[in-house]
Amino acid sequence: MQPFCKNVSKVTSKYDIHIQGLENNKRYTYEFEGGNEFFEFFEQEIITSGHFKAQVVIEKNSALMQLFFDIEGVVGLTCDRSLEPFDEPIHVNEKYIYKFGDRFEEITDEIEIIPQNTATINIAQHIYDFIGVSLPMKKLHPRFRNEEEQEDDKFIYSTDEGSEEQEKKDEAIDPRWAALLSLKNPKDGQN
Repeated sequence: MQPFCKNVSKVTSKYDIHIQGLENNKRYTYEFEGGNEFFEFFEQEIITSGHFKAQVVIEKNSALMQLFFDIEGVVGLTCDRSLEPFDEPIHVNEKYIYKFGDRFEEITDEIEIIPQNTATINIAQHIYDFIGVSLPMKKLHPRFRNEEEQEDDKFIYSTDEGSEEQEKKDEAIDPRWAALLSLKNPKDGQN
């Protein structure tokens, strides 16, 4: 993640936030929108299309900035089972922290150090990552979801270990195999 990149494209430059003049101990709210060209910019195959609205609230103090993301929209996915495209609604609430320091360094997935004199941050990658992480691991078209839930609800068990079916199977063993089984399981000291 390089939200402070100097070579930002036209597509992602819409997601720049100028932070140099922001006062400490105040909240700032920003609104962003994105569509198909946003997802195409990241050159991936998971999200085929989509649109979203993002509200980003920044709380700044002398040591750090906390960014609170509220992203809502719809993304186009491809069903893992039928390969049909479908629309998946998204609603994401995430937080990201920029600490002020003397260098650029990503500490964790949620915390990053930026120099005190940084003028602009770009949050396009953060928005994309938050949307991507919110997607289900198994991408199923809505018409298959009820089937999947019903299959998950099934629980089959048996309490009768010595069932009649097992006894019938034991009787139906080919005599040649029975001789081999007796070698495998010797009875009463026979080897």
